[in-house]
Amino acid sequence: MTYTVNCSILLTDLPLLERPAAAKAAGFDAVEFWWPFAESVPSDADVTAFENAITNAGVQLTGLNFNAGNMPAGDRGLVSWKGRCAEFKDNIDVVAGIGERLGCKAFNALYGNRMAEFTPEEQDELAVKNLVAAAQGVDRIGGTVLLEPVSGAELYPIKTAKQAMDVIGKVRHAGAENIALLADFYHLSVNGDDVEAVIESYAKDFGHIQIADDPGRGAPGSGDLPLGDWITKSRDLGFDGFIGLEYKADTDKAFAWLIR
Repeated sequence: MTYTVNCSILLTDLPLLERPAAAKAAGFDAVEFWWPFAESVPSDADVTAFENAITNAGVQLTGLNFNAGNMPAGDRGLVSWKGRCAEFKDNIDVVAGIGERLGCKAFNALYGNRMAEFTPEEQDELAVKNLVAAAQGVDRIGGTVLLEPVSGAELYPIKTAKQAMDVIGKVRHAGAENIALLADFYHLSVNGDDVEAVIESYAKDFGHIQIADDPGRGAPGSGDLPLGDWITKSRDLGFDGFIGLEYKADTDKAFAWLIR
């Protein structure tokens, strides 16, 4: 099975550390997470408990976010957040360590919201430096940094695939090649991007795909998006990675769409 369950948005009626086992019980062999800790540098005990939950469940961790701040409060990443640069760089070491121990190679770095007290140019300059640092930090374990267009966050400046690819180009020009586009078909569609054109142009640059249906960010088949067609087209053009299930659904019905 090429699907990986995002355990930060699915199975949320269960405690976080019970979700990998629940994903396994539902028939999946792979999971991904947003940053699962409150701090950029959590305690060794908390990291060990997280890692044990995954290994004891017998699933593979296929994706992990860098710390993105307080997501429920509206934060969307530290990459361009002036004043938290040292914290972000400390987080890189933790992320790379978890990746090394669990065999995870894909790491999503949310760009961060615009801040009124700084110019976009100042934030963008910092973002490139931080993305280079992140790419260098995970390169030692064969890792790739992912950059994701996001919807539903007005102050988040990366909303289209082209905007993300422009940043990726700057990072690559600065000497870090191990950065790729995270193509979340839900976010791209909601933001008005032409997803078919995105696939045609950038499938070779996809580091990961995530899916949810629209309207509602629900399970595939609950809305109108041709997710199956988009996945097939991406495969035809060379994408061979996991498909992240990053949608909202009650646990008892979360995977009913997979039953044929």
